[in-house]
Amino acid sequence: MAELESLHYSIGILGISGGSLLLLVNNYASSPGEDFIPLTALGVLLIIIAALLAYAGVRRSLSHSQLFSCLCLTVSALWCGSGLVYILAGQGVIQPTELRAALVPGLAAFVLALLFIGTVAALAKNVVLFLIAISISLACAHQIAGLSAKGFGQAATAANYLLVCFVGAYFGSGRLLSYITRGKLELPGTGLINKKPGLRAASLNPGSNDAVSVGLVMNLLAASVLACPVLGVVPQLFTGHVPWLWTAGVFQLGVCVLSYRAMDTLAATFYGFTAVLRFAEGYSALLTHYSFQPSSPVPFPVVFSVLFFIVALFSCQKSLLEGLYQLFFVAYCIALAAQPQGFFQGGTQGVQAAIFVASAIMLLVSKYNMVCPAKIPTGQGVFNALVTRINCLTLRPHDKNFHVPHLGYSKYADAEVLGHACSVLAAFAITASVGSRSPLYILVLPWVVVAGGFLQLLSGSVAFSRGKTLESTAFILYGVMWTVWGLTRYGGLYGQTRSFNLAVGIISFMLFNLLVTVATLFLSVAWFVYALTFQLILISFLLDAVGALPYGYDIGVTIIFGLVSFYCFLAHIFNSTFQSPQMPLGPPIFKLNGVGGGSNVCPHLPARKATSVQQIAEIMKNGGICGMPTDTVYVLVAACNRPDAVVKAYKVKKQAEDRPMSMWISSRDQLKPVQHLLSPLLWDFMEAAWPSSISMVILRGPWMDTFGLGEAAKHIGTPQSIAIRNPDCTVATHLINQVGPIAVTSANPTGEADTTHHNQVYAKLGDKVDGVLCDGPSPENIASTVVDCTKIDTGHIGFFRVGLIPKSKVLQIFEDVQRNHRQGQTNHGFETDVPDIQRDLEYIMFPPKS
Repeated sequence: MAELESLHYSIGILGISGGSLLLLVNNYASSPGEDFIPLTALGVLLIIIAALLAYAGVRRSLSHSQLFSCLCLTVSALWCGSGLVYILAGQGVIQPTELRAALVPGLAAFVLALLFIGTVAALAKNVVLFLIAISISLACAHQIAGLSAKGFGQAATAANYLLVCFVGAYFGSGRLLSYITRGKLELPGTGLINKKPGLRAASLNPGSNDAVSVGLVMNLLAASVLACPVLGVVPQLFTGHVPWLWTAGVFQLGVCVLSYRAMDTLAATFYGFTAVLRFAEGYSALLTHYSFQPSSPVPFPVVFSVLFFIVALFSCQKSLLEGLYQLFFVAYCIALAAQPQGFFQGGTQGVQAAIFVASAIMLLVSKYNMVCPAKIPTGQGVFNALVTRINCLTLRPHDKNFHVPHLGYSKYADAEVLGHACSVLAAFAITASVGSRSPLYILVLPWVVVAGGFLQLLSGSVAFSRGKTLESTAFILYGVMWTVWGLTRYGGLYGQTRSFNLAVGIISFMLFNLLVTVATLFLSVAWFVYALTFQLILISFLLDAVGALPYGYDIGVTIIFGLVSFYCFLAHIFNSTFQSPQMPLGPPIFKLNGVGGGSNVCPHLPARKATSVQQIAEIMKNGGICGMPTDTVYVLVAACNRPDAVVKAYKVKKQAEDRPMSMWISSRDQLKPVQHLLSPLLWDFMEAAWPSSISMVILRGPWMDTFGLGEAAKHIGTPQSIAIRNPDCTVATHLINQVGPIAVTSANPTGEADTTHHNQVYAKLGDKVDGVLCDGPSPENIASTVVDCTKIDTGHIGFFRVGLIPKSKVLQIFEDVQRNHRQGQTNHGFETDVPDIQRDLEYIMFPPKS
């Protein structure tokens, strides 16, 4: 992991150095009337470097390296936005005289953002990041000066980039050299990043959301672009500002995803909302190229302000300052409602000026508190203290496993809050009446396509990663429908014509949603009503397509769907904050065995955590049976010292008489109490062959009484023999070490297909299983090798099944053991490197016929 972090650091630093070299050459060699590098080529190269920096920043964000990640993503956004502006200028979309008005608002925001990052780097005693951030900040400031007066500050801009090149090239190449040589060679001083205590404090803060700082920088960028017209810095919002606004929108979508990775649902929802605003602002600026100034319908920004207010209210539980900051966006949405062409009018732009100041303060405070022991008060804990005084409310205690899905393991928090909020936004957006005007005059398209489309698809993807197949299907289906309908109806593609061809497409969506609606009967009442009311919206689309829409029907069903979505949004955000009371979502209308809401589902714990294995071990010690992953399919296990559990596993499995259970041990040491009852040759063969994918069928005997099986012993093996194995599987070995030898069978009823995912364990065996260790889908399904050792004392072994371990290798191991016995030696053991496979018992009694 340290080597990978060193590689990502090298990529980021060298990427910044490369981009600085490009701008250095261009600034130094360009004359006031002619650019050395064509603008289009310069823009493309900057975007390529920006993509590389974004990769390095995201990778370092996942490893909680906040300061470096923030610097990489900030510089990436700077060069992405400016690169797009250069491309527009190179292609003649904006005139050379407009280049200053296009670049200055974005550069001004990054001057301030990089200055703050450099200041924090100085406090963290990180000289490298300090020099890079301050130098690029000064370069941007001198570039602004050069745009205002031809030739002024051009040499100073080049000098700042030259410093970045030297610093970045030295430290980046030093870390890269260390990575290539695995730490054997390291340039002097390049290990500073790993040794300074200040940086370690800034990097190892697992309770924080690293991506929030980048989201604040993007809010600073958008506010700068929109506030500059009202301040007289630029004449008005125009096409040249689209790259900055859409860059901010794309990066805030990335912040939304990273916030879900950080299990911060509130931050993810907030930055999902702000991304919608960024795309709408950029869309409005884009239409000025075609002499349009679209107006926003009043209902939408009013509803948006309500959603922002609710998110701000609940964000106060993190800090009072964060909640107050988000209230600025409530005011922004109200200003949009009060001024139909708000993005172009002074009142809305004035609110953005206030947001610029607030974002700058939030960025400085958040970065300062990240590295300094003395924190700036942010009102953290005020909300919780207030709520504890209200007797009827009980806050949900902070639980790191709160977002763990009831069926499996996920790296992401639940996204249903954002998904339902986007349904609210899309529903109220399409209530706008277009009339006889072009639909481009009404600002509906970005609200429907971005909020209802892209963010719904994002919510569906997150839900799918959490194992919520039905919810993800619904969100993705609705996202596609909102996107298609938004582009068709409000993108100028619909026109005045109606046709049966369009109706056929809508009918196909209706059939898919009908299946979703039926499936939600097994989920909850709220989801059923949600899917059913969307079906009513689809009916309105169909009637509109064939020209038979009754007056007011579409508005009525859309408002109903919006209100249902709003209730689901409010219920999910409320229930994730308060333990009691809970806003009801309703039980499943129908419930089948093994499915239906997950309210009584047994513990599903990630197998990669030692604490999860301990919890499953406690369940088994108390007589429970559990599902466990292996290197092939999932198996059902019970502790041998709990005969009742072995009997329960046998009955749950519906085991046929010709499919007996087997016994697994974690090491040969667990058989030492009965070593004197086993053949010496068999004992040494076990030592040589295990741990591996070799199962040994040996004779039954009194030695089995040692494990406390009692009457349950009849369910393991046959009356004559038993299969025993020491698996080469970390999870299995760790579990067996804690509970002792276990009885094992495949985790599916006899006659059914193997279980290849942890979700299938509960789906197939229902609530009869007491716990499941989750490790996602099973790897390649290859059978183990089952060796007949019942006649091993005669010098012969047989094979019930040849699996992953070849027959020749097993025989070679056995011959070596025999040779050592003849020479009176002890064998040196064997440990295969081949993964463990778990289907021991299928051919014990009935070997395959040749």
